Amino acid sequence: MGAAAVPVMAVSSAPAAHAGGGAVHTPPRDAGRHRARPRVVFGHVLHFFKDPGDPPDPTAWELFEDGALAIGEDGKVTYAGPARDLPEQLRNGAETIDHRGRLIVPGFVDTHIHAAQVDVIASYGKQLLEWLETYVFPAEAKFDRAAHARALAGYFLDRLLAAGTTTATVFPTVHPASVDAFFEQSRQRGLRMLCGKVLMDREPYAPPYLRDRSVAEAEQQTRELIGRWHGKDRLGYSVTPRFAPTSTEPMLAMTGRLLQEHPDLWLQTHAAENKDEVALVKKLFGGRSYIDVYERYGLLTKRSLFAHCIHIDATDRARLAAAGSSVAFCPTSNLFLGSGLFDFHAARRSKVSVGLGTDVGAGTSYSLLTTLNEAYKVATLRGKTLSAYRGFYLATLGGAQALDLDDVIGNFRPGKEADFTVLDFTATETLARRTEVAKDFTERLFALMILGDERAVAATYAQGHLVHDRDSGRALT
Repeated sequence: MGAAAVPVMAVSSAPAAHAGGGAVHTPPRDAGRHRARPRVVFGHVLHFFKDPGDPPDPTAWELFEDGALAIGEDGKVTYAGPARDLPEQLRNGAETIDHRGRLIVPGFVDTHIHAAQVDVIASYGKQLLEWLETYVFPAEAKFDRAAHARALAGYFLDRLLAAGTTTATVFPTVHPASVDAFFEQSRQRGLRMLCGKVLMDREPYAPPYLRDRSVAEAEQQTRELIGRWHGKDRLGYSVTPRFAPTSTEPMLAMTGRLLQEHPDLWLQTHAAENKDEVALVKKLFGGRSYIDVYERYGLLTKRSLFAHCIHIDATDRARLAAAGSSVAFCPTSNLFLGSGLFDFHAARRSKVSVGLGTDVGAGTSYSLLTTLNEAYKVATLRGKTLSAYRGFYLATLGGAQALDLDDVIGNFRPGKEADFTVLDFTATETLARRTEVAKDFTERLFALMILGDERAVAATYAQGHLVHDRDSGRALT
């Protein structure tokens, strides 16, 4: 356990006040521009300052088992520490929210997920390339209809919030309407999200009904979307070439040019997920490796996120680390599609930033707790371990660092945006029993990581505003 945090008073903008009760709370559009009553939340408070490593370094986190989290009118953290040390000026006049007995952690960060694939989760019997052709591309074709895009974006975001995820970098489809729908729904909920139009123009790997008609048109649409959404409230734009096999050389060159022109943009794509895919990239592009292709076109930046990276070597890791680029570890997807076992420990030894990705619909759950359960098993198959402390770091601050968002989210340092998730140790009979017999907090936390899922998420908050409530809420006045 660390020392009590030093309170600060910050003033900016925040969503409307939490009202308590109800299943899902959606603040009004542009809620971030309205001030709210200060709040204090009581419970077990856990957050991280760095990767705890292996074995875990106790200086990497703070745990306050009788803790308090104070949130100012601007929706930002003003205090995280022992409840007994909460300054009186933060307590006076504040709304109090009682989550004692539950665990309060920063909102989960999903570093790779597909909003357009919700209807193909649990699709049988294919590996990556055939799975895309059989299931994914037909599902994504439906997003040319704005009404469909809006309906699925709302459903998708509600599933994320129910799983405790408050930030994600998200693949929509090639259709600009899919980007507009996702950002509109995210903005209404007051969420910090990244997204961007998928770019794919190479025959025959991009099917005709999902293919950009030209690089020039794809660039024009992307620039219009950047102008419309990037930096609006809590939204950021990720330039999104699907992956190398669906992109021509001119498309990748255009992508690199955009990143050079606008260094505050993000990039998201896939890399080295499947051995057949790696062989295809070698055939189409030549070069030393899959990562080499992206580097050739200027796609390795501090804000670049490469999903999977299972089949890479030490040279690739060194290049990713030198560029400050990050990798999304997607264990449920990698296991479901038979893609392989990501070497998390090799990536971290090489100083590559790593976050967790659910990768729905190839992944099998929206829950980062479920994802951590599978990440632990992947590590074990590689002869390593993954402690609960390192796991919860990956789901929170680690994800924020992978997305270069750790200056605003990821832990409870004063001034950070107050996105947080409340977890219930008694959510299921099995979890409750294991928690009851655990000898210390470390055992309880590991049980939550292995046995928890959406049912363990009691509540989810964005900027201190309740956006998902599993049962009746915990607001006290």
